[in-house]
Formats: sequence, C-alpha cells, structure tokens
Amino acid sequence: MIKVTLIGAGNIAQHLISTFLTTKGIEIVQVYARNTTTVIPELDSRKIISKYSDLIEADLYIVAVSDDAIAHVSAQLPFENRLVVHTSGAAPLEFLNNKNRKGVFYPLQTFTKGKPVNFKVIPICIETATLEDYPILERVATAISDNVHAINSHQRKALHVAAVFVNNFTNYLYQLGNDICNENHVPFDILKPLILETAEKLLTLSPKEAQTGPAKRNDISTIAAHESFLSNENQSTIYKILTQSIQNHGKKL
Repeated sequence: MIKVTLIGAGNIAQHLISTFLTTKGIEIVQVYARNTTTVIPELDSRKIISKYSDLIEADLYIVAVSDDAIAHVSAQLPFENRLVVHTSGAAPLEFLNNKNRKGVFYPLQTFTKGKPVNFKVIPICIETATLEDYPILERVATAISDNVHAINSHQRKALHVAAVFVNNFTNYLYQLGNDICNENHVPFDILKPLILETAEKLLTLSPKEAQTGPAKRNDISTIAAHESFLSNENQSTIYKILTQSIQNHGKKL
C-alpha cells in the first residue's frame, strides 16, 4: 500500500482524489486545503487538514497547486528528505524546495470541475531527481493509468506547449467558429460532426496527412472570399495568419 498525501484541493487535486479513492494499492493519508469545504465529500473529513503542521508521514506528497505557488508551498512543508512532487506541465523540477526529494507527476489532460475523467487512458508523465525514487512514482502512476511515460523537464515543457496548441488554441478557434455562427444565425451544432471527424482522423493519420481546406489546396478565390466576408478584425487577422502558416508549412523561409 502506497500512502499518498495531496497538498491542494483545486481541479487536478479533486480528480486525483476521486481516482485514488477507488484505486487498489493507494491510500490517501491526508489532503491539505486552505478551504476544507472544497474537498470532495467522498473523502473522510478527518483526513482533511488546513495546517502544514498537521501533516503526518506518507510515502508521497503531491503538490497540486498553481505553478506560481509551487515554490512557496513546497518551502512550507515541515519535514525533510521525503518525496515531494508537483503536477505541472510547465514548471521545472527545480521549482520544488531542495529540502525534500523531488519529482513530477503530470497528468496530460484537460480537467473540468464536476466532469469525471477516465484516468486509465490519460498519459501520466513522471520524473524524479534520483533513480531511487522513480519506482514509487511509477507504481502510483501505473495504478491509475495504462499510459505512463518517463519524461524529463525539457520534454515536458515541449509537451505542454504542444498541448496548448492542440487543446487551448483549438478550443479558442471553436469559440471563434461559434461566434461566427451566432452572428449569422446558424446553429453551431451543425459543425460538431465535422469537429468529431477531424479529431477521429488523427487516430490513423498524421496531422499533416489529415490537413484539408482552401489553404492546403491554395484555393486563392475561396480564401479571398473568406477574408472579404470577415468584418471582425480579430477573426480576419487570425484567419490570415493561419492560412499563411498552412501554406508555408514545411517550406524553408
């Protein structure tokens, strides 16, 4: 049995608590939360603390807080030489205080409050400062996921940047598409089969192979018509930048 304590009660912490509670071989020892009422009700309330001084010994401490808070929070922990990891995709290992052994436990997924996720398919990227600590982090990761990867800080930063492109930026483009539909009294739902088909193609094709559209075909007349149609400056600018990027992709500049 691996004893785990979570420091933080935000979005990622809530999802980890939910999955740890139903995972054999993992015991949640404690959850530190500034606001103890935010922790999910399924957790025994006696395990929820709001003072660092109340922390007891565990095999692993997962600091699930914002990137800016990692250094401060890890410095407040009232013990030394225990395994402390953070869950950030962008923060380096060095953000953690040196008084404890360090690692990273990064679930590469978008988490929404109240929406359950299947951790079995979520990539868990793990890293430890020493080889001796890697097995325990690997045991926790493989207990909840079938998709575990040893990823160093540089690779994790690259993954996080890539994730912003394929997730956050893509979702913003959905928002722009939704705005255009609303402005012209067209249901956004009409586009959802297209969105799903495009995503499903990536299961068997590379993004380059799956790329279609007027920019890919260099359909100048259609591109000009689209640019003329877009009266919103932000939409027009983004359309032009993405069109040019697709047209120039793979070319030497």
